[in-house]
Amino acid sequence: MKILKVQPVIENKIFIIRGQKAMLSTHLAELYGVKTSALLQAVKRNIDRFPADFMFSLSRREIMNLSQIVISSKIKHAPHLYAFTEQGVAMLSSVLRSKRAIHVNIEIMRTFVKLRRILAAHKDIAHKLNRLEKAVKEHTHDIKSIFEVIRQMLEPLPVKTKPPIGFHP
Repeated sequence: MKILKVQPVIENKIFIIRGQKAMLSTHLAELYGVKTSALLQAVKRNIDRFPADFMFSLSRREIMNLSQIVISSKIKHAPHLYAFTEQGVAMLSSVLRSKRAIHVNIEIMRTFVKLRRILAAHKDIAHKLNRLEKAVKEHTHDIKSIFEVIRQMLEPLPVKTKPPIGFHP
C-alpha cells in the first residue's frame, strides 16, 4: 500500500512551532486527501476534542516565518492556518473516519515516535560530549604535558662528538 511509504514526506511536514512539534492544517489535509476547509469543518464540529495544547491558530507573523521555510504560496497567503500538535493529530483520527485517515494517522504517530527517539539520541550524544569536554578541560595540563614529551621524543638526538683517537701534539 502506498500509504506506508509516506514517512519521509511526513517528517518534512513536522515543524517546531511555539516550542512544540506540530503539523499544519494544510499539510494534514493534503495527507488525508481532503480539502483544508473540510478538515477544519470536521474539527470545528468537534471543537471540544481540540483544546489549545492540541491545536492552535497561527498569527500572521508565524505564518510569514513559516512561509520562509515552507515553499508554498498557499501557506503564505492562507487567511487562517492552524497547527496540530502530536495529540491533536491523534485526535484527528477520531474526527476523520476514512480508512486513509486511519492509515495516515498511524504513519504520522510512527513518525512522531521516530523523531522523539532521534531527539533523545541527540540529547544523549550532546550530554556525552559535554561530559567529554569537561573531562578534557580538567586534564588539559596533563594532555599538554603528554604532547610536550612526545615533541621532545621526536626531536633528533644531539650527535655526540668523540674525542679523536691517537696522539696529538
